[in-house]
Amino acid sequence: MKRATNAGRSAQRFGTVLFDCDSTLSSIEGIEELAFVHRAEITLLTEAAMRGDVALEDVFARRLELVRPSRADVAALGDRYIQTLVPDAKALVTALLSEGIIVRVISGGLYPAVLMLAHSLGLSDDSVAAVDVFFDEAGVYTGFDRASPLARSGGKRVQVERWLPLLTRPIMFVGDGITDLEARPPADFFVAYTGVAHRPEVAAGADAVVKSRSLAPVLSLALGGVPPADTKIRALFDRGTSLMTGASNTPH
Repeated sequence: MKRATNAGRSAQRFGTVLFDCDSTLSSIEGIEELAFVHRAEITLLTEAAMRGDVALEDVFARRLELVRPSRADVAALGDRYIQTLVPDAKALVTALLSEGIIVRVISGGLYPAVLMLAHSLGLSDDSVAAVDVFFDEAGVYTGFDRASPLARSGGKRVQVERWLPLLTRPIMFVGDGITDLEARPPADFFVAYTGVAHRPEVAAGADAVVKSRSLAPVLSLALGGVPPADTKIRALFDRGTSLMTGASNTPH
């Protein structure tokens, strides 16, 4: 696998940046926030899937059956995602868009909640892929979209492949789990964000690792280390470059 060799730089400017949601744009794992009395069991299932110890499809349905979230629960989760955005997430997305870079969110989380997060970042509906959930007229959970590739291992790779005609290469993927790493290829470059959850097996397979809590280093990577002309986002770029070249980050 190709590795980044210039600390704080990806050596190329990217046309698209794809983000995971849970433990990447937001500091929480959505399914765990919904878990209540089943939290311990669901946390173990989630961690096993994110490490790659078990296939995602082996735990996805099990977790939702334990939780059975109502429409109101999922809406509350969307609010919680927004409240727990990681540092500089919103400024980063704004900066990437202003630089003409395509930004999309791809998640194994619940679509209505992930969409709320995306809207708060200034992204449109067609910039989001996640797993839809279904409710009856009273808002009671009735199931999820079992046909979604994002409910199984390798699904993010499938989703990126579906999006390819609409994306500009090179494509960067930023995430924290093994299901994110699986999307490279077709993504050209994978950034392991470990500011919330550090998974050694994911970091070991990444082209670059962002260990800081802030997502600002992604801007420096996305622009190939070349400072932006827009002075409004230069401060974010400079902070990200400093973090990326400091002891808190280790590009491979």
